[in-house]
Amino acid sequence: MNPDNLTQIIQKGFRVTLGATSFFIETVQDSTKRDENLNKLSSDFNQLTEEWAGRGEMTEQEARNFVDTILNQQNSQADTDSTTASSGSTSASSFVSLDVQQDLLELTQEIANLRTDLQKLQE
Repeated sequence: MNPDNLTQIIQKGFRVTLGATSFFIETVQDSTKRDENLNKLSSDFNQLTEEWAGRGEMTEQEARNFVDTILNQQNSQADTDSTTASSGSTSASSFVSLDVQQDLLELTQEIANLRTDLQKLQE
């Protein structure tokens, strides 16, 4: 098996998992879309996995943009904090960045837990 194909298969599987997770979360949370989403489950599985892969790709891109934004903010705050710290005053932004880091870790763990649960359900 070609390593590029394996990478593509794993990436598509990850995106389908993300998309399916968002699909099921939307089904649970949004009562207006619940019937529509449940009806989609009876459609062609290949079409459904392609839709989930598309959703997963969008979710992955949004997550990357979010993380990039957080890292850029953190880097700019670190530059500001180092300038402020050298002048002798303390900034509250360092506490904010710790909260953001903690939130990011919690969200990452939640995604990992959802992925594990989804894999268990697939088995």
